[in-house]
Amino acid sequence: MRKIKYKKGRKLQPNTLEYTGIHKRTDSEMQLFVYDNESLSEYGKFEISDLEKSIDLNKTNWLNIHGLNDIELLQSISKYFEIDTILLADILNTTRRTKIVEQQDVLFFNIKSLLPVEDSDTISTEQISFWIKDNVLISFQEKRSDFFTHIRERIRTHSGVIRNKKSDYLLYVLLDAVIENFYITIENEENKIEELISLTKKSADPIILERIEKHRDNFNFLKRSIIPLRDSLYDIKSMKEDTVFNVIENVNFSFFSRLHQKSLELLEQIESDMISLESASNFYFSAQSHKMNEIMKTLTIVSATFIPLTFIAGIYGMNFKYMPELEYVNGYYTVIGIMIVITLGMLYYFKKRRWF
Repeated sequence: MRKIKYKKGRKLQPNTLEYTGIHKRTDSEMQLFVYDNESLSEYGKFEISDLEKSIDLNKTNWLNIHGLNDIELLQSISKYFEIDTILLADILNTTRRTKIVEQQDVLFFNIKSLLPVEDSDTISTEQISFWIKDNVLISFQEKRSDFFTHIRERIRTHSGVIRNKKSDYLLYVLLDAVIENFYITIENEENKIEELISLTKKSADPIILERIEKHRDNFNFLKRSIIPLRDSLYDIKSMKEDTVFNVIENVNFSFFSRLHQKSLELLEQIESDMISLESASNFYFSAQSHKMNEIMKTLTIVSATFIPLTFIAGIYGMNFKYMPELEYVNGYYTVIGIMIVITLGMLYYFKKRRWF
């Protein structure tokens, strides 16, 4: 899992433009949707020079960028749309926390998208940033992914109300798609917890405890990622009373309130899952303790059984000359018989008392 080091990330100057993510070999590509209720124009791979004739401020414009390695391309986009250099630096610096920046006519939002890695206990992380102004929304992704595939299909097929809304509603559905990834990740972690709880009942392998601690780290990582998202969504809710900020229409603030509620639900679910994980850990140690107690009980019974036998053997192992029993013809068999009787009697007593 690639951890986000919020406080120990690489220190860059605010205006330094350098991509700090791991997808260094991903080529930068652009995709543009220009739509309203009546029409849709979709542009695949195109050059920055095509923006002038493609953007229509009377419609909703969604420019999606995959890959953040082409700094010159991002600078050109930043210059065309007048994106602040500090915001562009935040887009490229993937060690930053989720944050929101609001101005009178600009809203900037970045978020961490988390998904489980298949056949692994790790979580993959991708930073996605959104910049919105004048009915133009630009999304910046580190790599090509299918987070927004269903949204593109909704736009193409005119499904729902998305074509009737503006860029602020588009921002809502994009954020909602990213938040759905948190649900997928948490559900995957919950399935792994159920598997671990089942394993703790069957085995005392130390690898189980290592996996429990790994998933505990995963939940802490999820929690650290969702808390700033919750705070940012709350900030958007608070903007409704701001008479200066006008990027989001009043009628659409309720949608962002839903996202804030989802973030609270995610945190509550994580807390519940961490309690379950703690229960799995406690059960593991209890099983280990119970197993050790069973071993000690068995050893104690064996030791207690041999105490009187050792005592008898010790007596007849003394080298005194005048020991009457030594002269008996059947003395050996008699002592062995007494030892067997004592042993069986003690085992019967232990069994009757349910000590084993």
